Amino acid sequence: MWTVVYMAQSKEIATKLQDLLTKEGILVKLRPVSKNHENNDNYFEVLVPESEVEEAHSVIIEKGY
Repeated sequence: MWTVVYMAQSKEIATKLQDLLTKEGILVKLRPVSKNHENNDNYFEVLVPESEVEEAHSVIIEKGY
């Protein structure tokens, strides 16, 4: 099951966080909160598998997000 670990305020922030977590070996999916996929100013959910939530939170905090 996928779990939200972060709400990013833009696609740019979500993508940076996705890259960061992926480099740490964590699987990541992004999901827009709004149905308007073309607008890059939407909020995005950053999701990871339930088994990797603690590790993802540690990385997010360590990197200052």
